Amino acid sequence: MKIGKSPLNTIRLLENISLGSAVFAVVLCVLIIVNYIQIKRADPLNTPAMTILVEKLQNDPGNDQLRQEIRTLDLLARKAFFTSQWQVRMGGYLLFISILLLASCIKTIELIRVKLPEEPAGKPALFWETTRLRRTWLIYSGAGLVVLTLLLAWLTHENLGKDFESGTVNRESGIVNRESGTVNRESGTVMRDTSASHQSPVTSHQSASDYPTMQEVKNNFPCFRGPGSIGITERTGIPVSWDGKSGKNVKWKTAIPLPGNNSPVIWNDRIYLSGASESKREVYCVDAVSGKILWTSTVDKIPGSPSQVPGVSKETGFAAPSLATEGRRVYAIFANGDLTAFDMDGNKVWAKNLGMPANHYGHSSSLIMYRDILIVQYDQRSGPAVMGLSGKTGEQVWKTARNVKISWASPSLVNTGKRMELLLAAEPCVASYDPLTGKELWKLDCISGEVGPSLAYANLLIFSVNEYSTLSAIRTGENPKVIWENNEFLSDVPSPVANDDFLFLVTSYGTAVCYDATAGTKYWEHDFGTPVYSSPMLAEGKLYIMDKKGLMHIIKAGKEFAQISECPLGEGSFCTPAFTNGHIFLRGDKNLYCIGK
Repeated sequence: MKIGKSPLNTIRLLENISLGSAVFAVVLCVLIIVNYIQIKRADPLNTPAMTILVEKLQNDPGNDQLRQEIRTLDLLARKAFFTSQWQVRMGGYLLFISILLLASCIKTIELIRVKLPEEPAGKPALFWETTRLRRTWLIYSGAGLVVLTLLLAWLTHENLGKDFESGTVNRESGIVNRESGTVNRESGTVMRDTSASHQSPVTSHQSASDYPTMQEVKNNFPCFRGPGSIGITERTGIPVSWDGKSGKNVKWKTAIPLPGNNSPVIWNDRIYLSGASESKREVYCVDAVSGKILWTSTVDKIPGSPSQVPGVSKETGFAAPSLATEGRRVYAIFANGDLTAFDMDGNKVWAKNLGMPANHYGHSSSLIMYRDILIVQYDQRSGPAVMGLSGKTGEQVWKTARNVKISWASPSLVNTGKRMELLLAAEPCVASYDPLTGKELWKLDCISGEVGPSLAYANLLIFSVNEYSTLSAIRTGENPKVIWENNEFLSDVPSPVANDDFLFLVTSYGTAVCYDATAGTKYWEHDFGTPVYSSPMLAEGKLYIMDKKGLMHIIKAGKEFAQISECPLGEGSFCTPAFTNGHIFLRGDKNLYCIGK
């Protein structure tokens, strides 16, 4: 049977396309395999140049130029990381497309080709059998090569992500921890919930209802980072000068019995915080006027509480999450999953265990209240979820499963004008929920890694950030979308804060940055030279940033960097400042301070 001219031309065209696709696929396979071998042979985190700089800085720790060179090289490594991941991902996509095109061409040729005679003239049957056998082996070999290549591409992508998530810079000493490729948690690069909410000695009327009015909430500091947990306070008369060592403008200082990296929360004239060790857990109530510890309640004998000690890092500890209160009860959660409620006089109302947190640094997501519902973000290795519990009884009101990885970030509550939204961050997404029902309102994939910083919010914009991920500005609404991104400066621990004009971000290694909130334009950056684990707070047009050594940096919240003052606490601190009219409450490593004239 003869083949028509048009089908023959089509077959030849398809053969040329399939040949080109096959060659392209083979080239991609070779490149991906070579890339995998190179990455396995050379640790991307352990470059000779970085090692030399680190050794020089160890011998000359005060050399700011060396420190800057290390940070510049680290920034280049981060950019190379994003480029490598993109290349591997695109290589895999292109390989898949080329194989799909090749298979389509071959199948189409088979459909339109005229059957060849069993034994064409001049060609013995053995020739055609050998040809078919070679073709079969070629197909199997090619398929095996493609499968191997795709597997190596996936492994390369995964290994890059793990290496760069764990291989962060030891910012405290200005030395990159490249030797082991893991985060030096003992030297202080992660305290996943380092800030809290606070308020000053004020007296406001307590409603007789089951939950406070919005004005009552605004008049207090009921959770981590203040009302809504967004890092903004409306309190006035905030001090800008003090010295913890000399006692200047320090109204009182009170030693807290057990350590805790949670920040104080305040309702009326009482401050609440917690402390814990391997064997003991306590909640404290401190008088905001005198500094006297009014009561101490021990958290023990809770049904279902595990007997084993949870694994935590030094910087997280056993009492990292900040407490929450709605003025009727105060709520606390600890590293072993114990969750408890006390009345305002320290009497236990209810207690339960949520299950041992399955994460590798220790639980640190802080609590938050909406009306009379206690909200717990419990994004663990298994069964990640967010839940709402009755403040009165501790009974579950709602629980929403989440398809996310472990998160140390804390929830935020914002009013978008149309509704209240509960905002959470964990790889891979920022997600919004109805705080009354737990119903998911929307989610947007834009974040990756071990998420520590909580979200910032202002003027319908949500800001998410994480080290070795990206900084994203999200326009909320029925169809939320990312309006700008940046990966030059990223935070590992401190949460960002924003107002209508500016976004302020502080990295864990101590660099503060100001962006235009809407456009993403960077206005300024400033390096404090000391790690920061506390989250920045906005008060009266000023930015309050507490570094790890306990030095408060007070900066004008504007387009140009202008430092107002630097105020030493006299001891180290991981915790975020709390504000009331005329006062600041600061938790140091050992003491709680009241700052005010």
